[in-house]
Formats: sequence, structure tokens, C-alpha cells
Amino acid sequence: MPKPLTLHSEFPTTEGLCRDAYSLAVISPAYASSTGELNAILQYFYHFFNFDKQGYKEYASTLESIAIAEMLHLEILGKMIIALGAQPVYCQNPPTAYNFYSAKYVTYSRNLVNMIEDDILGEKRAISLYQKMLCRLKNEQIKKIITYILEDEKLHLEKLKEILCELKR
Repeated sequence: MPKPLTLHSEFPTTEGLCRDAYSLAVISPAYASSTGELNAILQYFYHFFNFDKQGYKEYASTLESIAIAEMLHLEILGKMIIALGAQPVYCQNPPTAYNFYSAKYVTYSRNLVNMIEDDILGEKRAISLYQKMLCRLKNEQIKKIITYILEDEKLHLEKLKEILCELKR
């Protein structure tokens, strides 16, 4: 299995985090909303399968590596959600058990260029979401974790832009 496309070998720990409804509300949308990590994972794997089938093995591998990095982000967000006092339910704002995640948010483009353009848009949205979070968060430990995720999203965006340039040649 490919390695995750991430800048860091480890994320800061969630050890020592305790109930914090404010931080929970701030970070929750990144978990399982239409612009969250769960959606990114599913979308990248959908695109990976298509690139792989059409013989673009190198690009497919990059998409798979990004998907695996997004899985790490989902894991750390899930651990934070539990530490902050909620269950990591696949909805927009745990602990509320409504507004559940739906795979309808995945972009199901069939054209490879459109897929990468959709992924670029997704990364731009994720970057914006994480930047806004950092402005709102007060807990320094959570801010450090979010910063690590944000740095990965910026790396993903650059890789996707490279792929898009190569595909358009």
C-alpha cells in the first residue's frame, strides 16, 4: 500500500485534551460534512479507481496516497472529537445525530481533467475551512494538530495542480 502524502510522520497527540464544546463545534465540520475528510477519502478513491483503470498509474498512485493521508486526518479528528466529549458520528456536527454524511457529496465526474479540477476545488475548500478554524480556535494543542492537517492539504493542492498541468499538455 502506498505511503500517505503527508509532510509529517506523526501528528501531535490528543493526550490531555478534555471536554470542550467550543473546540468541538469548530472542528466538527472537517470530519464528515460535504467538505470534510470522509468525503475527501471517498472522492479520492473514486478518482483513483478511474485513473488506474485508464492506465494513469502514477497519477492513480498519487491520488491513493492523498486518500490515505485524508484517512489519517479523519482518524486524528475522530480522536479529537472523542477527547472533546462527543462520539465521532458521521454527521456535520457531532454529538448531534442528525445531518448525517451522504456520499451524494462526492463528485462523480467521468472526465479525468474534471476529476482533478474537482479535487483541486475540494482542497481549496479544505484549506479555507482549516484556516478559518485556526482563527477561531483557542486551544493551542488543537491548533497545532489543525496546522499539521492544513500543511498536508496545501501539499495535496500543489500535487493536484501539477497533475492538472500535465494532463492538459
